[in-house]
Amino acid sequence: MKKLITICAAVIMIIAMSSTAQAALAFDQNVTPGIIFGSGNANGSFTVHTAGGVELGLRGKLRHNAAGNPENTFNSNGDGTYTFQAGVAPTQLFPTAEWSFEWSINSNVDGTGANLNAYRYELGIDSDPTAGTSYSIFDPINAAFFDHSIGNNGTTDSTDLIATTAAEYATLIAGNNVAQNSWKAHWFVIPFDPTVNGTYNFYLAAFDNAGAQVARTDIAVNVVPEPATMCLLALGSLIIRKRK
Repeated sequence: MKKLITICAAVIMIIAMSSTAQAALAFDQNVTPGIIFGSGNANGSFTVHTAGGVELGLRGKLRHNAAGNPENTFNSNGDGTYTFQAGVAPTQLFPTAEWSFEWSINSNVDGTGANLNAYRYELGIDSDPTAGTSYSIFDPINAAFFDHSIGNNGTTDSTDLIATTAAEYATLIAGNNVAQNSWKAHWFVIPFDPTVNGTYNFYLAAFDNAGAQVARTDIAVNVVPEPATMCLLALGSLIIRKRK
């Protein structure tokens, strides 16, 4: 029971946090110019912040359905939170979860920004499924080499560019303004247990040459028990509120 109450408290905290950020963030949005990584991936359901010519987007996604295949299911709650079921993903091995997170950076969405390498970025990935946070933070753009899909405001999923060498990557981020990728949590959260209920927070921020933050978007992925247990959680939450 104590664990169930803790999960409810975490969800309540995330909802409260999302309401305070609502003035800055736009929920369930498309990103520009669309999804350019891989075919068959739909736009939409991103939590987006646009400022200073920079558009940043984050979302959760059902990466492995009952058949183990990806689908365009994002389970957005409309407030910057996304909910997925706990457990090892079907047809996959531990520690693969059923969900992944996807991000999009457009550093010149309206002509007032610049190319990707003109900014410094922070991607924060929470490794603490409790109400607390423990972020692993790194720059997903300004590194030696990543396999991002890269392009500009006219790029599609059939014309994106993916570097094969560090030199090619450096050229691409210096000459383009869009980068996107889809990542699994266990690639970055070590150790990661997909069977644990809780909340994982993510943020993506861009900073100018002076170190000032230009834009930032935040999401939370709520990992919950199976539906039957969720009913008990909801009932328990109502009982707690009545007692207060």
